[in-house]
Amino acid sequence: MENYIVSARKYRPQNFESVVGQQALTQTLQNAIRQNHLAHAYLFCGPRGVGKTTCARIFAKTINCLNPQNGYDACNECESCKAFNEQRSFNIHELDAASNNSVEDIRSLIDQVRIPPQIGKYSVYIIDEVHMLSAGAFNALLKTLEEPPSYAIFILATTEKHKVLPTILSRCQVYDFNRITVPDTIAYLQSVAQKEGITVSEEALNVVAQKADGGMRDALSIFDQLVAFCGTTITYERTIEVLNVLNADYYFSLVDNALAHNVPQALLLFNDVLNHGFDAGHFVTGFAQHLRDVLVSKDPQTLPLLETGEAIRQRYAEQAQRCHPMWIFQALDILNTCDINYRTARNKRLTVELALVKLCNLGVAQNLPQQAQKTQSTPNTPSTQNTQSSPSTPTTPKTSSTQPVQAPAPQPATASIPKIPKMPSIGLGFGPKPAAQAAPAQPQAAEPQQPQEEQNRPFTADQLRDAWVGLAATHAEEPRLKELIESYVPRLLDEQTAEIQMPNPWQMTQMRKAMPELARQLRAALHNDHLHIQLVQAEYSQEQMAFTAEEKYKLMVEQNPALAQLKERLDLQID
Repeated sequence: MENYIVSARKYRPQNFESVVGQQALTQTLQNAIRQNHLAHAYLFCGPRGVGKTTCARIFAKTINCLNPQNGYDACNECESCKAFNEQRSFNIHELDAASNNSVEDIRSLIDQVRIPPQIGKYSVYIIDEVHMLSAGAFNALLKTLEEPPSYAIFILATTEKHKVLPTILSRCQVYDFNRITVPDTIAYLQSVAQKEGITVSEEALNVVAQKADGGMRDALSIFDQLVAFCGTTITYERTIEVLNVLNADYYFSLVDNALAHNVPQALLLFNDVLNHGFDAGHFVTGFAQHLRDVLVSKDPQTLPLLETGEAIRQRYAEQAQRCHPMWIFQALDILNTCDINYRTARNKRLTVELALVKLCNLGVAQNLPQQAQKTQSTPNTPSTQNTQSSPSTPTTPKTSSTQPVQAPAPQPATASIPKIPKMPSIGLGFGPKPAAQAAPAQPQAAEPQQPQEEQNRPFTADQLRDAWVGLAATHAEEPRLKELIESYVPRLLDEQTAEIQMPNPWQMTQMRKAMPELARQLRAALHNDHLHIQLVQAEYSQEQMAFTAEEKYKLMVEQNPALAQLKERLDLQID
């Protein structure tokens, strides 16, 4: 029976052209070989499985080739190349610093450096995981690394460059290897599958590439695992089953349900995820990653940030057209907050379910692309449509067009204050008003004077106070702002001006930052664009408090001057 060789070894690159994802580095090494500008020490650093040791072996093989092709490719026919391919070359020495990290091991290596090569020009010493060397071993290597014999070349490889001593780094040419991108990984796995006669879908390879996280060795190991389970036909469904990866269809469906405000279906999908044995915390991070991919799919400039196959890319592009950017921003903020709270929450399932409910109740109407275009083409005219109860189910304002509000009247036509619309949190930016997106296309909405009349409603001090208190519930996710709103209520000075007195300078600064958005919400709720709120630094007197022994003594002397005379006569000290 023929011995089985894993794909990571069987398809290990044998020349610089076959190295995946490191074109700049391989081109530099090829030019150095062609021009005979070889350094005496190199440091290859980067993530695992990206080709550091492979490039070191190819480099060592090429510089010792007796008949190089094109000046930088090994011929694989000379004695030196054959010895290397058969793993019997005495010109290439590999040392695993993870298990040979003592001073004695480095001294033994230095003794070998004194022996010149028998075949070829150079003796190459490859030290893998060099960061594992002890401090004494590093110091023992310094002198030889700086001034080795003319035939000795050192190639150090590490995954943790920051652990290598600066004195070692200064003696080496440093090459930083990149993570292998998802498209490059998929292309290489497709070539391997073709050579092995295996049929595999691009969606399955995309999952493998994502799971490998930029390492080709990991990707090939996962590929071997799938072949062992699936045989000669690898499908997306079998792949996620073997790798225990949550099906991306769940995330696409959850976004669709959130846009449709379908809370029950979203909760049922999450319950199905838990029934399949997936962790709720991983589900939250995966869902956030999905929304991030949807966001970068909306703009051609950010599309290269989406590391996925062409088939999955089309699904993201299709869903991105139905998601408004502001909705994605708010959804990501909700999931980020959920991820933070999840680690300390006692009822973790409820924490995730609450986040899903918030997602489904975001104030964004369906068919956002069309609504956004309509908003951009039509100026934002404030009207009573801001009192809609839901973006998806617009309602008719309580004040009809046949009952205009009289300006001299002390009370507005509507007795109750309209409900404060749900707004995004401070600092995220603000998109079009919900009323502009969900305004029903009815003939009476186009009347020229009605919005202007409704826009300048008079209001009372009680209505201003009620609307202000309503803002606290709107900003419930911002505890500090909510506390400020509840602590300081504006006082009505005249028909259009209100004042808030704040004694604390720090609170004054925080309120000043949030006031533009709070004032905009109040104007929308009270239907009066002329409302102006001014912040005033209140003057207050604070009773002097005595804390130290010296302060307490002075306060007592002010109340009883004879105490000072008693202190002097008895020669007392303040303790």
